[in-house]
Amino acid sequence: MKKIYRVLALCFIVATSYGQNKETEKADKLYESYQYVDAIDSYLELVEAGKANSYVYQQLGDSYYHVYNMDEASKWYALALKEQGSAETYYRYAQVLKSQGKYEAANAQLDEFAKLAPQDARAKAHMQNPNYIPMLADIDETFKVEDVNINASEHTDFGAVLSNDNILYFVSTRKESGKEDAWTKQPYLDIYKSMRSDDGSLSEPEEVEELNTAYHDGPLTISADGKTMYFSRDGHSEGSFKKMKSKRLKVAQQGIYKATLIDGKWGNVEALPINSTSYTVSHPSLSSDGKTLYFASNRPNGIGDTDIWKISIDANGYGEPVNLGPEVNTSGKEGFPYISNDNILYFASSGHQGFGGFDIFKIDLNKKEPAENLGKGINTERDDFAFSVNNALKVGYFSSNRSGVDQIYSAIPICQFEIIGSVRDAITNATLKGAEVTLLDAQQNQIATQATKKKGTTNFQVVCENQYSLQVSKEGYTTVSIPVEPSEGETINIAIALKPINEIITETEVKLNTIYFEFNKSNITNQGALELDKLVAIMKAYPEMNILVKSHTDSKGNAAYNLKLSERRAQSTVQYLISKGIDKSRLSAEGMGSTAPKIDCEPCTEDQDAQNRRSEFLIVKK
Repeated sequence: MKKIYRVLALCFIVATSYGQNKETEKADKLYESYQYVDAIDSYLELVEAGKANSYVYQQLGDSYYHVYNMDEASKWYALALKEQGSAETYYRYAQVLKSQGKYEAANAQLDEFAKLAPQDARAKAHMQNPNYIPMLADIDETFKVEDVNINASEHTDFGAVLSNDNILYFVSTRKESGKEDAWTKQPYLDIYKSMRSDDGSLSEPEEVEELNTAYHDGPLTISADGKTMYFSRDGHSEGSFKKMKSKRLKVAQQGIYKATLIDGKWGNVEALPINSTSYTVSHPSLSSDGKTLYFASNRPNGIGDTDIWKISIDANGYGEPVNLGPEVNTSGKEGFPYISNDNILYFASSGHQGFGGFDIFKIDLNKKEPAENLGKGINTERDDFAFSVNNALKVGYFSSNRSGVDQIYSAIPICQFEIIGSVRDAITNATLKGAEVTLLDAQQNQIATQATKKKGTTNFQVVCENQYSLQVSKEGYTTVSIPVEPSEGETINIAIALKPINEIITETEVKLNTIYFEFNKSNITNQGALELDKLVAIMKAYPEMNILVKSHTDSKGNAAYNLKLSERRAQSTVQYLISKGIDKSRLSAEGMGSTAPKIDCEPCTEDQDAQNRRSEFLIVKK
């Protein structure tokens, strides 16, 4: 009860200290009659006279918000909230920040809004998915990283590869009873396997005993049919080493071996002819067609310390090793290649520019483009390596010592696709350079804006799970909004034709696309502002033109409510035009409510209601 009392008392203090008073009476009357431009001038007089308070700042923010001047609205909302703000002020400030692309700052304001109005549907939606807007903006994120349940915290686990039959193979030093590597003071690596369930959890790991020796075994790669394995193995296991008499040491190198699955067991192990006692051949990865094997080696004629190479495989055996060249290899170390079924090569490197230690990179071998860092989340300032991805099962794995010991992490691919827009003149068919293309989500939040290049094109990388539209505008042309078809990763090409503005002027009216308003709201939205900017351009080009704005609603709700709502929307439209420099003597407004439907229907379909919700821009004088 005391907490409720404090809240009520606070609300009373705000209302009495910062509410309307005689100083604001003139400005308030202008605001309440929807004359936002004049209201702004009147409130600004109070600011200049030193008579402004939180209420005045909020009213200024609201006035600019209604005419879609988001930069000014942002400034005044911020000042209002320094003193005392309502829940709605926090919400509107968040909307303004989103329109400016400041998604993290918008999230912070929505957090405050949710604290003040926890039962509001908008607050509940925000709390259910608080990172919705920042996630939309973070289109560079390609994988969601999660821990897995098979790591042995005190031992090394890495090199996880998932077969198409849901068996996860990896290597580990977890076997306590084996020999100890004199160099690392840990047990030798052995190959293990774990079954992956539909929910992504992994069964208790089992040792693949038939492949393991007393020395290092693994990492490995599996053929698409799951019946052939290539894996690394220490040469000591078969007596392949060099003797160093001076130190009485036997120095062995890692080599690659092939095994075949026979009656559920791995056998027929054979060494590849590329192995040597003079250099290491390790980290194998087999292409999905089984015709190319990628590997890491410090063999002669490389570029750096260790390089990534490939050999061909056919019925006659193995081809000659081929270095992948400077697009992949550097003067540093490259290793742990993984070739995906769409010919993307993932690899670890200490030579390419990264966050520190080994970073994971990718390169599309179908294109001649530089290697690309997989970014934060996957990469850290520690060592990150041994990336693999099963595209069919939509899951990847990689290894990292970010916790202080090598462990395995899952990497869930985030489905993305590219939107390519091509803009042209609808009359001449000429491509249009410099058209502004804005990517919007389903809630009309602006995600990104680009200008078309010389050939009239622009492109956006987006995630598959969301809905999008493109809004395209250019000075002298009509603005269009085009929905983007859903995609599961395929590129979407959209041809966009813009009509010259003079094509939308008739003898009696200027034909604009529908000016949309939020439900039960009358403030101008981003979409509405872009559309009304066409009318601004026309009225400036034709200084004798006067316009009557007629606003209509659908037949939902009672007649009196619809009439008042349409009047507010018509006035907001006029105020926006005035704020853009159109003399108010050239404009008039009339709210029609639901009295003059475009389609006479009872009951009306959703489409018919949408057509009846419209604004008309009638030419009074030309």
